[in-house]
Amino acid sequence: MSSPIVLPYGSWPSPISAADVARGSISLEFPGLVNSADSTGQHEAWWLEGRPQDGGRFALVRRAQDGAISDVLGPEWSVRSRIIEYGAHPWTRVTTEAATSQDATDATVFCFWDDQRLYLLRDGASEPRPLTTAPRDGTTHMYGEPRPGPTGTLIAVRETRAGDAVSRSLVMVPLDGSAADDDGKVTVLNDQHHFYTHPRLSPDGQRVSYIAWDHPQMPWDGTVAAVVEVNTKLPAAERVLAGSTSESVLQPEWADDEHLYVISDRSGWWNLYRLGLANGALEPIAAREEEFASPLWLLGLTYYGVLSDGRLAVTHGRGHEQLSVLDPATGSLVPSGLSHSWDTFVMTAGSSVVSVASSDTLPSSVVVAELGGADVALDVVRRSAEHLPDAGYLPTAQPRTFIGVGGREIHTFVYHPTNPDAVAADGELPPFVVHVHGGPTGHSVPGVSLERAYFTSRGIGIIDVNYGGSSGYGREYRNRLLGQWGVVDVEDSVAAARALADAGDADVARLGICGGSAGGWTTVAALVQTQTFAAGTAYYPVTDLLPFAQDTHDFESRYLDGLIGPLPEAHDLYVERSPLTHLDQLRTPILLLQGDDDKVVPPSQPKAVADALAGTGVPHAYLLFAGEQHGFRKAESNITALESELSFYGQVLGFTPPDVPLLPLER
Repeated sequence: MSSPIVLPYGSWPSPISAADVARGSISLEFPGLVNSADSTGQHEAWWLEGRPQDGGRFALVRRAQDGAISDVLGPEWSVRSRIIEYGAHPWTRVTTEAATSQDATDATVFCFWDDQRLYLLRDGASEPRPLTTAPRDGTTHMYGEPRPGPTGTLIAVRETRAGDAVSRSLVMVPLDGSAADDDGKVTVLNDQHHFYTHPRLSPDGQRVSYIAWDHPQMPWDGTVAAVVEVNTKLPAAERVLAGSTSESVLQPEWADDEHLYVISDRSGWWNLYRLGLANGALEPIAAREEEFASPLWLLGLTYYGVLSDGRLAVTHGRGHEQLSVLDPATGSLVPSGLSHSWDTFVMTAGSSVVSVASSDTLPSSVVVAELGGADVALDVVRRSAEHLPDAGYLPTAQPRTFIGVGGREIHTFVYHPTNPDAVAADGELPPFVVHVHGGPTGHSVPGVSLERAYFTSRGIGIIDVNYGGSSGYGREYRNRLLGQWGVVDVEDSVAAARALADAGDADVARLGICGGSAGGWTTVAALVQTQTFAAGTAYYPVTDLLPFAQDTHDFESRYLDGLIGPLPEAHDLYVERSPLTHLDQLRTPILLLQGDDDKVVPPSQPKAVADALAGTGVPHAYLLFAGEQHGFRKAESNITALESELSFYGQVLGFTPPDVPLLPLER
């Protein structure tokens, strides 16, 4: 074996190309367990698969009992909901027995991306048929979270867009197709609120439970759990069972006809409770200073599931989630023994649970765990990346907690450069880039990431910062950002970077910062407010608060009420806090990347920064990607973005990355 060659950090040769990252990784979402067609009592794993090499199309995929993996639908069908722009659970399984004169037929219902209608595909049929109306007369009905409803129907969340007006309701859709040309055949169950999620039909078919909230709350601020009677005059008046504007309640699941399981953060932590319909009493099942849920950025996220023996498969933890089995009768919580981080897509059937999980050696993957026996076996169904490089090129997460302004704890995951073929000269310290997650109410979790390894294998370290305001560490930690967006997130990112350099792990002169969306805001704000960083990369960043509050989509249109303050009272603060107001202080090179179809952060936000920097002498670049939304989904877009980011760091931080096109910088 040859000795590693000595090369400067950032210039190490790597077997991981941008094409490997973009084309070798698929996104995996919303898995489920479906009864097998062979009547063996077994279940098939189904899931959604976002394919960059197919223009970002989301395919509904199944694995049969013989292990064969195939698409449920043809290549022209992309299964994805656009509700709240970020989306919602877009598929379910139903039985059409009472909806037709035919014998019982199992079928798949899904939301089609192109027109946002619900379609039904009977098992054995070749083509789906529509269940809801097409856009017409300037009005579009979008659907998400379809679930089996009373006989012959399904229940779902509907979003209606008519010009600039946006409304949502809880609806019941007939399965016989009669509503495909007549929207009047869709029955509104409740329309008292602006937002809905988690519709669930009671076992006796008499009630529908759900979660709802209204502006200016976000779902992690305050929601209510409510029920409506199905066999009554509709729309029905609801009965609120739990929650408020200051308590976040999530994912009701029926324990029986008179009790629900729900998640509430009334203790300061999202914990599980048993909720009685008779008296509205909330009984804690397992009170722990851990999170059993995470922010609801997609409608229909599921954090636990009910097993056939009455136990619950739950995800919980601090900073990242593990899988355990909870006995609601005793409160005992038994770890599964699986050393993985579990995502917010937990579904159960029988004694099995399916979800998306990852670890230091397993990329994000659809997995099935059998929880019926003493030993828990993990079946990896589908990996997001089928081919990984040698483990020597993959960094391992090091959880580290730093102390920031005012003695605040800052939770991070550090990834050091690693490459078995190259080392730096003695005494050279590596460049490090702070990665700031989006949200800002979100968090970074450890696990294999080809995108992260793309940089670390070339000699660039990464530190994921879960700044104050991040989820995963309780409501108090989450609330640190209230009124302080652009302050606490910046302070914590700066403090973590400096602490890493002070510890001798990073070159203080070659610190960078990178983030998307809210992370892009923090990136630009940090470059304006401090001289800590030598480079910044901002993907679809918020840069100017007043236009953002006016132009962004409905879901986040009042988000800033909590993060900054309500308008018009906080008008001056919006102006003062905006990075665009202070661009005359920006002296740090910056790379801006944006999709031209982004409805969350309009292209005007980063474009204003690029325009303001023209002729200032500050090195910068602005790349606009055609057909991309809030988050790039096409392989070619991600290849260009990654190579541009690496070239940018090389030019600014003083190294020459091999085999990467030179990104032209303006000044």
